[in-house]
Parts: sequence; C-alpha cells; structure tokens
Amino acid sequence: MKRNKKDRKQIKGERRSGFTLVELLLVVTILGILAAVVIPSVIGHDEEARIQATRTSIAAIEQSVQVFAMRHNGKLPDTLDELTVGTDDRPGLLKEGSLNDSWGEPFGYSKQGKKFKITSAGPDVEMGTEDDITN
Repeated sequence: MKRNKKDRKQIKGERRSGFTLVELLLVVTILGILAAVVIPSVIGHDEEARIQATRTSIAAIEQSVQVFAMRHNGKLPDTLDELTVGTDDRPGLLKEGSLNDSWGEPFGYSKQGKKFKITSAGPDVEMGTEDDITN
C-alpha cells in the first residue's frame, strides 16, 4: 500500500518556519559583544564634543565683542547681555541663548582697558579650576 504526500505530512508532523532558540541566543550574544566593543569608544567623544562646541561659542562671542567695540567707538560692552540688545536699525549681535556654554552655564566676561576675557567653567561647572575654557 502506497501512501500519498498528504499522509506523510501527517505522520512526520507539519514543520513551522522560524528561528530556533539556539539561533536567537546566538544573535543576542553577538549583539552583546558588539555593544561591549562600540559603546566605550563612543562615550568619551561626548565630552570632547561639548568642549569643542564651547570653544566655538567663545570664538563667536569674541567676534561679537569686537564688532560691538567697532560700532561704539572702541568701547567694550560692560556685560555680555549688551551683545543681545539691538537698536532700531540693527539687530543684536547674539541671541540670548548663545550666552551659555555647552553645560548650560553662563559665560564669564571680564574686561581690563581694551582687553577682555571670556570664560566657561568647563565640564566641572566651577569657575577658577584647571578645566576652564577661555579665549
């Protein structure tokens, strides 16, 4: 007696398509190893990017102070807030939000005669420490 194909499927049981538990565990293990290698190399770049962005902001503020001085016959602004105030015919040189560093802290500003200094507290958010960033 010959069996047809339909009978054979019933005897062997129908096969389902999909992944086995071993295959899934293997994929999860590989992803874990990749994450362990990639994540440490990415974490350190965040702080360096903030430092570089703060240096760029300081350079922009420095240029704005120089433009302010040219517009006001060599007089430097008393505070950085003066750079955000516009006049009827000219807008402010900077937006108010640009007076904070990458950590959200306001820049420090001091002037002595015709010289000025712009300072960020840096990563530790404390002025006067070795990680301060200046122009």
